[in-house]
Amino acid sequence: MHIPTLEAIADITLSATDKGLPARAGGMTIRDFLASQPTLDEFWTPLLVLDRENLSRNIGALASWCANAGFELMPHGKTSMSPQLWAEQLAAGATGITLATMGQVRVAREFGFDSILLANELTDPLAVQYIAGELNNSGLEFLCWVDSVEGVAALEQALEGIELRRPINVCVELGAAHGRTGARSVAEGVAIGRRLAAAPKVRLAGVGGYEGALAHDRSPAELAAVRAFLRAQLELHSALKEFYDSEPAIVTVGGSAYFDLVAEEFAEAMAADRRTRWVLRSGSYVTHDDGYYREVSPLADTGAGADPGTLRAAMHGMARVLSNPEPGLALLDGGKRDFAHDWGLPIPMGRAAGLGQAMEPLAGAKVTAVNDQHAFVEFDPATALPVGSVVQLGLSHPCTAFDKWRFIPVVEQPGSNRVVDLLPTYF
Repeated sequence: MHIPTLEAIADITLSATDKGLPARAGGMTIRDFLASQPTLDEFWTPLLVLDRENLSRNIGALASWCANAGFELMPHGKTSMSPQLWAEQLAAGATGITLATMGQVRVAREFGFDSILLANELTDPLAVQYIAGELNNSGLEFLCWVDSVEGVAALEQALEGIELRRPINVCVELGAAHGRTGARSVAEGVAIGRRLAAAPKVRLAGVGGYEGALAHDRSPAELAAVRAFLRAQLELHSALKEFYDSEPAIVTVGGSAYFDLVAEEFAEAMAADRRTRWVLRSGSYVTHDDGYYREVSPLADTGAGADPGTLRAAMHGMARVLSNPEPGLALLDGGKRDFAHDWGLPIPMGRAAGLGQAMEPLAGAKVTAVNDQHAFVEFDPATALPVGSVVQLGLSHPCTAFDKWRFIPVVEQPGSNRVVDLLPTYF
């Protein structure tokens, strides 16, 4: 079914092929299903569940932080691939959506999003031609990256014979040794910028990069690597000023782990240069998590108070005990195909007799392995974890949580049984 607008999402028809949904949902539209006041205890396990209270809290918290720090926010939409959540982020003040692939860009365009940052290189000729058509025939504001003069040449070659009303905006991507893409030195970045400035159908728009690829914790050495990268970005931005045109340049960085360091390192330059657009691209904050980001995010809620400016996990896995084959071992009905596991195994956080029921703490339990459809939980044999009971799982890394689910139920608040929304994803 073609769904051309956000409003039309409510007209999607559900079916028995949609994992986790109640059997009665088959044949109903999302609108009719939600009007029937569904409850979580109708759903099947395994299941990914979001909660509205913390989603709204997180969206508001980072929007406020960015406004206070002087950043634009173009959140990374690849985290959720949920146009509904993107729209909420824009309504809270975001100026656009960041995406990672041209397939994701096409999804965003289908839903009418018209301010898009592709935090990646654009080299596929067909994708380049698609963007050229969008720039010629719509009000799309589009920005992508390049990290080599060869990349600039690939753009130019794909644009041969195409008349453009507006050039493609391109940032020089700066990287670092042992990171991902990106020029490996400021000197290389300057050479790329010079080539961009001379190309007739593209425009040197600024500098981009991703500091999160250079660190994985908050140890002194990791933080020093992030700071060094951010300073190099500023150096490159300064070196490119002679090649910029009269339009405002962009400096964009981006994860959900070190944006406090970005604010510290950029503060002086931002105060001196009000013309440049300083853009943050954090994405995982929208749900936060109970693993990696709980440990490294500067806004992670510590549980010490009710500060609305902190982030709380808004997603959890729900899985049912299938078997107690040995004392102190339970096998759950959810595994790699259901829950994020790439940045840490799921974390048993609570247990209940069934979905939608109050969770009791599950202290000392640990997921030791996951297969395609099973999770191995070791627990104190004195603790009751009987066959058929439900375990709530904390997850680590939102970017590999959403992609396993076509429809994700949203409950009213943590621990609620009332389902208030059903979000489709477009991976």
